[in-house]
Amino acid sequence: MTLIRAALLVLLGTVLMACSSGPRFLTYDGPQVTQIRVHKSARVMELMHYDTLLRSFDVQLGRNPIGHKERQGDSRTPEGEYIIDRRNPRSAFHLSLGISYPNEDDVARAEENGWLPGGDIFIHGRGPNVRRPRGDWTEGCIAVRDREMEVIYAMIQDGTPISIYP
Repeated sequence: MTLIRAALLVLLGTVLMACSSGPRFLTYDGPQVTQIRVHKSARVMELMHYDTLLRSFDVQLGRNPIGHKERQGDSRTPEGEYIIDRRNPRSAFHLSLGISYPNEDDVARAEENGWLPGGDIFIHGRGPNVRRPRGDWTEGCIAVRDREMEVIYAMIQDGTPISIYP
């Protein structure tokens, strides 16, 4: 009888963990992602191993998606060359990977115009508060579905270059 109870407890625990809304931390042992390419006009993010496409994902962008991010609060997604410089396993948006915006050029352009360049630009999921967004909805970040973010989070390492195209 105790063996049956123990088996039922293990089964119940497994079911409860599967229903958890928290992020899953996956492992990845495939080819290294050597570059991320984001094509804003196509709303697509590609994970590349040199010239080979590993995976692609549909993305949502900042609410004002046309043009390069110029200043804090403009709701634009940056364009240019950056790197993944940090990871946040406790993000309000499920999981997130930090993008090194602003770079030196972004800071200089903002200073020339008397603006603050902004910051905290991430690739992230939706999290518990964003269920079915329509269109572009972030403040300048690149968003994917939560389960996709778990895959991306596992595949990408800090220091990975990211190119964001118009």
